[in-house]
Amino acid sequence: MCISLFLRIFARMNTDELSGKRIAVLLSGGVDSSVVVYELARLGLHPDCFYIRIAPEENEGADWDCSAEEDLEMATAVARKYGCRLEVVDCHREYWDRVTRYTMEKVRAGYTPNPDVMCNRLIKFGAFNEKRGHDYDLIATGHYAQTEWIDGMKWLTTSPDPVKDQTDFLAQIYDWQLKKAIFPIGHMTKEELRETAEREHLASARRKDSQGICFLGKINYNDYIRRYLGEKPGDIVELETGNKLGEHRGLWFHTIGQRKGLGLGGGPWFVIRKDMDSNTLYVTRGYEPEKAYKSEFGIRDFHFLTLPELPTDITFKIRHTPEYHRGHTTKTADGCYTIRSEEPIQGVAPGQFCVVYDSNHHRCYGSGEIAL
Repeated sequence: MCISLFLRIFARMNTDELSGKRIAVLLSGGVDSSVVVYELARLGLHPDCFYIRIAPEENEGADWDCSAEEDLEMATAVARKYGCRLEVVDCHREYWDRVTRYTMEKVRAGYTPNPDVMCNRLIKFGAFNEKRGHDYDLIATGHYAQTEWIDGMKWLTTSPDPVKDQTDFLAQIYDWQLKKAIFPIGHMTKEELRETAEREHLASARRKDSQGICFLGKINYNDYIRRYLGEKPGDIVELETGNKLGEHRGLWFHTIGQRKGLGLGGGPWFVIRKDMDSNTLYVTRGYEPEKAYKSEFGIRDFHFLTLPELPTDITFKIRHTPEYHRGHTTKTADGCYTIRSEEPIQGVAPGQFCVVYDSNHHRCYGSGEIAL
């Protein structure tokens, strides 16, 4: 290991915080969590490893968890390599009862939910903690994020890899979950992590990054929705003229700002609005239609990670991208917030999480649900 990277590990991972602590690693079998075990082993630590099993119902078929067997094989190999104990923890029922229920309730109401965000809060740092994590002082995961103690308070802070940064997926965890969380690879870029995995001959070194919904293998998101809500055909209507352009198979398969997958000619077309009462999907045409952009929107039920107030000048995200938007907050009479962006943003959809950071997009304050 080069000296500069070795020093960065010790700088980012506070050894005083780790010393004498019982550490649980959530080991998925992917390359990210595998390097977590390596990084802790480099510090002379021998954490217990846990593979969280999210299996399908018996009558749902193998496609819903088709990669689980390979995942477990990889996790077993990594744990064995570093002399760590590996235990399988079944959180199947909790996932389907909590995360799936949340997702289906939101999409049925016309919102755009994020199952992965709630999976971190309800499963990785939730159900796992109820079953096994409560026996440990710290829970380590392979997220690209960091934590820092600033003025006696623990903050969730961003990764140096803007493309892989996952603080937006962690912005809904509870404060007590943040206090238990450590992210040993958060200081690394993906390139550095891959190089480490190759050099250490980790079994998962050349595995591709997982895609799709957390824990659900190769499942397509629309198939996930269709499995529980089915289809509900309705009209696709041009907003400006009221002309019917075609039919959709269910409003829950579409989100505000969507451009692809509409099956309409003469476009491009953008989804502008969903009318749940009439089951109508409204679209507008153009390459950069003004109606597809917003500069101001509200957020409700803001979930604070460290401090109970937002600063006036902020940066924020409304989706998982490397870019941050600059904006300003105003607290409303009902305790919610209004976000005013310095530039118009395409595809602002109700139900999305708006994740708020400081003006340097370093410290994450938390996230709230967009309300239009």
